[in-house]
Amino acid sequence: MSANPHLRVASSQSPTQKSKYEFTETQDWFSGHEPTWKSLILQVTASKPRALEIGSWEGRSAVFLIENLTKDEGHITCIDHFDLERTPEGIERLRKIRNNLALAGGPHRIIDDFSLPALNMLLHEALPQKDPGFDWIYIDGSHEADDTLLDGELAWRLAKKNAIIIFDDYDWKAQPVESRHHPRRGIDAFMAVHEGEYEVLPSDYQMILRKTSDMRIGFLSKDTKEFSREGFEYGINLAVTTNNEYAMPASVALHTVIANTPGRISIYILQYELSEDNQRKLRASVSSRDEVTLRFIRLPKSSLYCTLGPQWGKIDAVSWVPVERVIYLDADVLVRKDVSALWDSDLQGASLGAVQDVGIPMRDGSPYFNSGVLLMDLAKIREDREALLRVCHSLKDSPVHEQDALNKHFKSRWRALDFRWNAQGLGTYANMPSAERDGLDLERMKIEPYIVHFTGPLHPSMADIINPWVQPYTAKPWGYAGAPGHPFAGEWWMEFSETEWVSWAGSEGRIDERKARRKQKIEEAIAKFNNALDEQELQETCVVG
Repeated sequence: MSANPHLRVASSQSPTQKSKYEFTETQDWFSGHEPTWKSLILQVTASKPRALEIGSWEGRSAVFLIENLTKDEGHITCIDHFDLERTPEGIERLRKIRNNLALAGGPHRIIDDFSLPALNMLLHEALPQKDPGFDWIYIDGSHEADDTLLDGELAWRLAKKNAIIIFDDYDWKAQPVESRHHPRRGIDAFMAVHEGEYEVLPSDYQMILRKTSDMRIGFLSKDTKEFSREGFEYGINLAVTTNNEYAMPASVALHTVIANTPGRISIYILQYELSEDNQRKLRASVSSRDEVTLRFIRLPKSSLYCTLGPQWGKIDAVSWVPVERVIYLDADVLVRKDVSALWDSDLQGASLGAVQDVGIPMRDGSPYFNSGVLLMDLAKIREDREALLRVCHSLKDSPVHEQDALNKHFKSRWRALDFRWNAQGLGTYANMPSAERDGLDLERMKIEPYIVHFTGPLHPSMADIINPWVQPYTAKPWGYAGAPGHPFAGEWWMEFSETEWVSWAGSEGRIDERKARRKQKIEEAIAKFNNALDEQELQETCVVG
């Protein structure tokens, strides 16, 4: 018995039944492919395999599939126009295939129409199904390159992941292979469009592919009740600003977005002089799905990033990210939930959505937001871009830099988002009582944060570390002092291990860097202590004198 339950070594039909098949012997273009197809059927693992044929003629290949793949619990759909039953030959082919498939005995369906309307009908029928699509697709409907390309593209949308897709006549001899009247030109164009989404399987005459990407119908019917971003081709746009120092944590931020968010994501990384090696590592850390694209945008010297500092780069998204809506993330975040819900947030006419700052909830009597996670309506913000840039330059020396500028400019034009989308100060100042903080609803943020934001310095001062009144101190997990009080530091390191920087964690370079930073902070603390004593002695001398 075959290891594959779908494959029969011999036909299940009796000799009497087989003799009743009505095939024109001079039109047998299939039997030579049977050995290859039998080996391919061994690779079909679906318990109830579904097959689709485009171009069935008298049903010779369809009968083979019923006997060897679909008869018990599967199903086959055959598409052929049969000359729209307007010729005696077309009428006779339709009669024969009906007889042959009935004799084969398996569940089947014949759609007597051209492939374009038939495939569109199947796509619409697939929309409400819980498990749509086909595990085996045979494309033999036309020798014209454009027809073959169109059949391949529509059928591809009906193909499940791991489906076997067979294009016939790839090595057809009747026409030059470069001619538009040869299917190869259309097949090659189809393969170029879907490069990276399939595996080519061995074959002498046909082009055989195994689909390696997920099924994507790509549109919705007017009757579809639920909204789907995928159906409208609406993906998520994501922007991150980074430099060589923050490229490594940026890879964790992006890796965790992709791991938790299905569907189409376009990532824009704003940078100025990011090294080629860091760009390579970022690509390798995030490009795990066909639906994810990554583009590096090198900012000009006139950008805020270059003139005011890297932390201002998020505002450069307004000028340089070529989309109308974007989620901006600081590099020091850990994403723990599908960001689709954040993307779909209704800004209710506001220019951006943000989370109120947990460390500084209020400023000048108004709620004050943290700029580490932003949902930005870039189209609306661009309407007042010059005014925003003027505010930035006027506050270039502000204590909280771009965050102060954004809060001033959007003071009454931002919408507050759930604290879970930018969970700040976890395990540290979020737990410290204050009059303003006590009025915030932070409990859900602490229990189930969606995006963890590691606020605080990368390398805290010695005074911050030993200050008994601010323990545990705020810092980032990958800094020299770590983040010992943060409940998600361990999870950050776990996600870090999935990036291209994993070898850095225990490297001699990192150990030496931590030692050097520790020494530097100790020396800075000693110098500051000595300076304070010197100033005190000077004051005492002046008083005595």
